[in-house]
Amino acid sequence: MIYMSVTIGTPLQASAFKVLLLGSGELGKEVVISLQRLGVEVHAADRYDHAPAMQVAHYSYTLNMADAEELKQLIQQVKPNLIIPEIEAIATQVLVDIEEQNIATVIPSAKAVNLTMNREGIRRLAAEELGLPTSAYRFADSIESFRAACDDIGYPNFVKPVMSSSGKGQSRVKSFDEVDAAWEYAQTGGRVNQGKVIVESQIDFDFEITLLTVRAKNAETGEIETQYCDPIGHRQDAGDYVESWQPQAMTPAALEESKRIAHKVTAALGGCGIFGVELFVKGDKVWFSEVSPRPHDTGLVTLASQFQSEFELHARAILGLPVNTTRHSVAASAVIYAGVDDTNLSFSGLNLALSHPDTDLRLFGKPEGFKRRRMGVATARAETTDQARELALRTATQVSVQQN
Repeated sequence: MIYMSVTIGTPLQASAFKVLLLGSGELGKEVVISLQRLGVEVHAADRYDHAPAMQVAHYSYTLNMADAEELKQLIQQVKPNLIIPEIEAIATQVLVDIEEQNIATVIPSAKAVNLTMNREGIRRLAAEELGLPTSAYRFADSIESFRAACDDIGYPNFVKPVMSSSGKGQSRVKSFDEVDAAWEYAQTGGRVNQGKVIVESQIDFDFEITLLTVRAKNAETGEIETQYCDPIGHRQDAGDYVESWQPQAMTPAALEESKRIAHKVTAALGGCGIFGVELFVKGDKVWFSEVSPRPHDTGLVTLASQFQSEFELHARAILGLPVNTTRHSVAASAVIYAGVDDTNLSFSGLNLALSHPDTDLRLFGKPEGFKRRRMGVATARAETTDQARELALRTATQVSVQQN
């Protein structure tokens, strides 16, 4: 039996294998920890100082990553082996150029980053090129075309900036009277204000899932194979994840269709790593919603449910190492919000929150809080998903956030 060789050097030495993380939020923080456990030297960048992943990386940098020159200079300075984009506000053309010149490998690929940073690119790929089932949709780049798109799609509909995340700028429009307000909200909520939005029809679905899909190399052949984590159910509030659980019960036919859709879209994007594929499910029917070419916020539940969390899976896959998507427990996660607009926050009630042996916490260490900003997450394991959800929510509410 012959295994493909993978070599990693020593951090802070000439032999170091370097990874540059573009965007240093809470998901990136867990990726950094996973990479460091495998001996990788990590450089973390973001638009503000002391972002979560910066606090655990070997080096950190503060810059406007949407500025092509600033980003190019950083890459030239670091000389990374791999570049991992974690947010939308990035000058993606720089990454395309870097990959074409063989300066570094973009994770999962420059093409994937370019397409998924923009809802228009990924929706047209999924629906128009791959023929995957999606909601009806229209794009609009002016208030006039937006009004027409809303009327064309019908009400209620959902409006999202083509470049945003975590529910920012998203709204549900129930009638024509709400159209202008939705347009204004979308313009202020996008990560990069391109003035363009997508209007989507409302689908009658039973539940939403995230199907974490891993593209990793076979240890013997070096061929890329696709593996799937058990489906993750989740609840959103205004487009932002509030709680998630694993596994989500669904019919065998729906699960197979979910895997078919996930395989088709991730294969088209290419590269290695984990993809968060979001899907709507009703009975045996499945619709594609979105895909993130990186760990997904709803996947925080895998910290409690799987032998290898989504962050460990991502780290292993991008380094060419074997992965294991097996789940060992039924688990759930629940978000801890700041509840206030302030800095220098304190967290109390941790001893009570962690008094149950099957609970855990991640406090992200964000330097500034907003009322609806995620500052941490609670996870819990139980016999059933309902029990796990109840325990995770109770754990999250037992954490108090105070202004100092």
